Amino acid sequence: MKRNRNQIDGSKETKATKLSKSSIDDTKNTNKEIIDDNIENSDDDNNTNIQANDNEKRKIIVILDKASLETVKTKKGEFQLMNCDDHLSIMRKHSKNPEDYRPDIIHQELMAVLDSPLNKAGLVKVYIHTDKNVLIEINPATRVPRTFKRFSGLMVQLLHKLKIRSADGKDVLLKVIKNPISRHLPAGAVCYGFSQKGVLHKPSHFANKLPESGPIVLVLGAMATGSINNNDHPYMQELISISQYPLSGVVAINRVLGAIENYLGVV
Repeated sequence: MKRNRNQIDGSKETKATKLSKSSIDDTKNTNKEIIDDNIENSDDDNNTNIQANDNEKRKIIVILDKASLETVKTKKGEFQLMNCDDHLSIMRKHSKNPEDYRPDIIHQELMAVLDSPLNKAGLVKVYIHTDKNVLIEINPATRVPRTFKRFSGLMVQLLHKLKIRSADGKDVLLKVIKNPISRHLPAGAVCYGFSQKGVLHKPSHFANKLPESGPIVLVLGAMATGSINNNDHPYMQELISISQYPLSGVVAINRVLGAIENYLGVV
């Protein structure tokens, strides 16, 4: 799949691009209005729905939850993806916690999922749920930009246009869809959440206990602090921990997907 060429490159913050408090508030309201006004029409476009392969025996659905994806508007009128490296002074000025603005985490996790052999075998479907309650569907054939700068530009474009197409325009690679996530999960799916607070399992033991057939849902956090809990995902059957030590999201994803690959015989 060719990578989308119309990506918007992010740029580093300068003194001239510092925002007033009203600029940030206006940006949030603008983003919300754009999504609320257009998401319904976007979902009605049946020709752009990302379809699953009907011939697959099972699907591993990965939900990357609480991702930090928020845009800000500079005085130059440019939209940028808020992050703790380029906009630290703005966050301090308006008493924002820099730990809440780590879009690099979802960038790394998304690459880990889409680059996995399990996804290349056609067994994975991915959703991103942001901390601002925006739900994004990812085409498994999407190649995520390797650099964070290009990834930031792509996310800004997605949050404003609500969908990103392939270079030839034939396929939808990323798309903002309606909440809640439960409406997009197949009937009978068994859902597992991952947190250090969950029941400790070796990754191989967890994979061996998976149902022999039917879709599996895996909920993993994409935030710097906090954890997944049943209040946010009441459809989770079990909360799992795969290490006695705290793990980064990327390491947790690699351990979980690697164990499932071994269990299913995906090399």
